[in-house]
Amino acid sequence: MSMNIFGINTKEKEAAIALIPVPWEVTTSYGNGTADGPKIIERASHQVDLWDSTFENIVEQKGVFMFSENNTIRELNDKLKPKALDSVNEVNSASERVNELVYRKAKDNLEKNKVVGVVGGDHSSPLGLIKAITEKYTNDYGVLHFDAHADLRKQYQGFSHSHASIMYNVMTAPFAPKKLVQVGIRDFCEEELARIKKSEGKIKTFFDDALSEKKFSGTTWETITDTIVMELPNNIYISFDIDGLDPNLCQGTGTPVPGGLSFNECSYFFKKLFAAKKKIIGFDLCEVSGSEWDANVGARVLFKLCGLTLATNF
Repeated sequence: MSMNIFGINTKEKEAAIALIPVPWEVTTSYGNGTADGPKIIERASHQVDLWDSTFENIVEQKGVFMFSENNTIRELNDKLKPKALDSVNEVNSASERVNELVYRKAKDNLEKNKVVGVVGGDHSSPLGLIKAITEKYTNDYGVLHFDAHADLRKQYQGFSHSHASIMYNVMTAPFAPKKLVQVGIRDFCEEELARIKKSEGKIKTFFDDALSEKKFSGTTWETITDTIVMELPNNIYISFDIDGLDPNLCQGTGTPVPGGLSFNECSYFFKKLFAAKKKIIGFDLCEVSGSEWDANVGARVLFKLCGLTLATNF
């Protein structure tokens, strides 16, 4: 019997969540391998037990289905990755095509009343999904962004759809959400800091060093998460770059940075979103690459994201 994500034999038509794998890493600027993120996560996901202490068996009950890779995206990735820096214009054109393919797939599934997630791929992967989300919710939502990086550069290495530009592209697009809340940021440039400060509160960034200082001085993670959750609107799209976690949990990711959240801090954060009755309207998980350990952690973050999403929708 053919099994899908998490080893569950859920049919596409029956699944409440549709996952779009995006095997794309052409704009990565350091480590490689995240194009295989969907593949290694899917394989590792079969080892995840299907009961969760917070969300119980809702993933198995409501169903999650991950599509096969889009061959066009894989072929573009494999063709352009080896020569990316020498073919910037070609990469930018291909990135637009990838965005459009993801957008169409996401829009089709949103129209079927499914919740849609993207499994990357580098962090440029979910832009098409976010565009489709905005069309459905008419900007009435916020993005909750877990990451080591602010991803607010206008361009990086000449790429207009760089993994380092995803949140710039989201927040400057006609389909921008009402707010961006960032958690765990610890690697950024002056351009990005200036953009945050000039956003008039539309971008709220909780820097990792400030979060650590609060914890060191005795502020509980409960109090910290309550403060962050208060910044969020009712409808939330979660963009989760795996390097938002402590790099001991994701050593193979493309641009690891010391610091970050523990897995338990992340899980507790999800529990607080559920308790606050926030509705997760979509999500992405990006930049998973490397060893079986990286795949295992990625699969478990994905399981938590699916559980949270289903619990806040049903």
